[in-house]
Amino acid sequence: MNRRTFIKVVGLGSIAFYLSGCAISTTEKISDDNTEASAQGSVSGGKRMNIVVINSSPHSEAQSTSRYLAAKFIQGARDIGHEVFVFDAANEKTNPCRGCDQCGMDGACIFDDAIETKLMPEMLKADLLVLVTPLYYFGMSAQLKIIVDRFYSRTSKLSGKKSIMIATAWNSADWTMEALQKHYETLVRYMSWQDVGQVWATGCGSRSMVERSEFGDTAYKIGAAL
Repeated sequence: MNRRTFIKVVGLGSIAFYLSGCAISTTEKISDDNTEASAQGSVSGGKRMNIVVINSSPHSEAQSTSRYLAAKFIQGARDIGHEVFVFDAANEKTNPCRGCDQCGMDGACIFDDAIETKLMPEMLKADLLVLVTPLYYFGMSAQLKIIVDRFYSRTSKLSGKKSIMIATAWNSADWTMEALQKHYETLVRYMSWQDVGQVWATGCGSRSMVERSEFGDTAYKIGAAL
């Protein structure tokens, strides 16, 4: 696997980075000198966006690979003036959807937890939702899945937003992220979201591996290009 920088455009304003061993792998080359992935303001139209980042790793900020990538993305987005709210799904008090339908898909959940009181108000006003997860058994973490299932209570109000997926994995096989990618793409389709970026970091199983790579700079540029 070479260490040249590549991108694949996967939709309107969308960029997907596929990593193996924390080197970027590809379909379409853009440069060998870390050229920015897209023109600044191409997603936001040059306007300040409200961004919600949902971290879901149970590991600490000092240990987590996915939190590291999220932090770099956040730094880039804030440096160009976007507002970013970060929710820690692994350490906030949350409850799984019970399928009771008391919300009617358009109202308050029966659980008055951190999702309902802290996260949901921010998601409702957000322009962009960023889902961040380590890969556990070829899917998103349980902590993130709880959040996704609770989208049900505001399905119509959360539709039509922009979204990004950031995931890290130890495995580096070419099929490692397939199931999670399909899940995300189905969610985007159902919610009528505009996917503006997918980051699939395979072969990045430890914090030191991510930090030694060029991927932190790439994550920063994704945020700074919004």
